[in-house]
Parts: sequence; C-alpha cells; structure tokens
Amino acid sequence: MLVRKYLATAFAPSMLLLSVCLSTGSASAETYPSRPITMIVPFPAGGPTDSVARIVADGMRHSLGQSVVISNIAGASGSIGGARGARAAADGYTISFGTWSTHVVNGVVFKLNYDPLNDFEPIALVSDNPVMLVSRNSFPAKTVPELVAWLRANPDKATSGTAGVTTPPSIAAAFFQQQTNTRFQLVHYQTVGSAMLDLMADRIDLIFDFVGNSQPQVQAGKVRAFAVLSKSRLRGLPDVPTADEVGLPGLYMSSWQAMWAPKGTPREIVQKLNAAVVESLNRPEAVSRLEALAQTVMPKEQQSPDALAQRHRSDIDKWWPIIRTAGIKAE
Repeated sequence: MLVRKYLATAFAPSMLLLSVCLSTGSASAETYPSRPITMIVPFPAGGPTDSVARIVADGMRHSLGQSVVISNIAGASGSIGGARGARAAADGYTISFGTWSTHVVNGVVFKLNYDPLNDFEPIALVSDNPVMLVSRNSFPAKTVPELVAWLRANPDKATSGTAGVTTPPSIAAAFFQQQTNTRFQLVHYQTVGSAMLDLMADRIDLIFDFVGNSQPQVQAGKVRAFAVLSKSRLRGLPDVPTADEVGLPGLYMSSWQAMWAPKGTPREIVQKLNAAVVESLNRPEAVSRLEALAQTVMPKEQQSPDALAQRHRSDIDKWWPIIRTAGIKAE
C-alpha cells in the first residue's frame, strides 16, 4: 500500500504535465489558424496577379477568422517568390499564389532551385484568363482564315508584339505558328502595354494578349479581335468567336491563377484553406471584382486541390514540348 501510494504521488506531476501538453497540442491543431497567414505573391504590388490574390485573400478572412497578409516577392518572372514559397515551413502560415507562367512555363525556361510540380501542395484553382488574338485595325486580314492565308503567303513579313521571350504572348505566338504552319517576326517589349501602344499606332501587326489587357481596347474599337483562344465565348466580348469557331480546334491558351502550400503541409490544413478559398469565390462581391479584371472564376467542381493538381500536370505535359520545340529559353 505504501509503495502504491508513493508511486501515485511521485508520478502525479508528470502525468499532469503530459495531460496539459496533450491538451495544448490538441487545442493548437483544432484552432488553426491562430494567427495571420502570409500569402506570397511573386509579382509586384498593383499588377494583375496581385490584384486577384488580394481579392481572394480578403474573402478568406471571413472563413478563417484571421487576416491573410500579402507579401510581394517579385523578380525573375516569379521564380524568386516561387522559391520562397516552396521553402517555407509547411505549417499553413505561409502559402503562395501562382499562375500558369510561374508553375508551368518557369519550369522549362529557367534552371530553378525548386520543383514547381513536386515542391508544393495544391490548394485551389482560382480563376482563368484566356488569350485573345488582336491586330491593328488597318491589317488587311479581317478573319482568322484570311489571316492564316495572308501569313502563309507573306512569311516573316508580319510582326507580333510580346512582353519578352518567355512571356505568354511569345509562347502563344509560337503555338499559333506551330498549329497553322505560318511564320512571322516577334518584337519583344519590356511590357505588353508598350506593345499595345505600338499596335494601336500601326507600328506592329498582331498581339496574342490576355483578355484582361486587351478587352478595353477592343471594346473601344482601337484594335481588332480575331478570336479568343478558349472553348467558350467571353461574357464581356460576346461577338468575338472562339478558336474552334474560326477553324483552329484545340488552339486554347489561358493563364490560370491558383493557390499553393509548401510540400508536406498537413492535409487537414490544406482542406481548411481550400474551404476558405471556395467560400471567398462564392461571395458575389468577389466574383464582381474578379470579372471586372476579366477573370473567369473556376466552377466549384474545379476549385479542389485534386483539380488543381490535375490541371497543373496536364498543362506541363502539353506546354513543355511546345516551348522546347519553339526553342524558347530565358535570356
């Protein structure tokens, strides 16, 4: 009896401490997030990707009960911020925003110190922004069949503006040339805005540009839209035909926006973050703000982590061979 009483007395403090630790650990897991979350955006503040990320982050706080603070880490076409996001602690308190450019293109045109496919946990697909083919108003061709015929009859005479060798306008132009057996010159600018100014001034002929950039000029009649490289027409430009409708089946190109966590982030945390994104994207004010940026919000069934993983892999399988065939590399 004395031995039993001694043991109970001796181990009581230890058992109490163990009980407190287990209780604290359980409470900590149950209350994620217990502090603000940092979202890395790999582009400068005020740009298109930053604007989309801030809209989604603003909506997420309602579900999470914590603010989501944007950290802009720009440089090297998004790869500096991408590396920071990949190397962050896998605890759910540092997540990152990425695009088709950062998570597909960068993996083939740069020598990265991280793996854009395997060093992240997908959280959610957010939105999509298709590419549109536009020309100067005075260009002789007025439809895509006429354009293809003109380009084949006049190889290397037309010019297409881009924002740099590895940017989406350049990759879209290469894709179009491969699919239509045409040739034209690429003129690289520092920004696609500078290229658009030269297009409106009749100094270049074409641009493969994101709808969010070119829609205002099309609506104002300053440039001509040939087609949108997507499966469906645009709500804001219902008269612009799709690639399929103009005889270019499957010539689709868009830049999706998505959210990621570092590899190894617990599944329950990823699911909680995904639920916050989905709730944010279902808020009417968020949808309105994204549509004002010409972003198409993904359908709910495509907002899951698995849907993002599938889209990511399929785009790598599609675009890496196209980019390699075109010889596109970082300068």
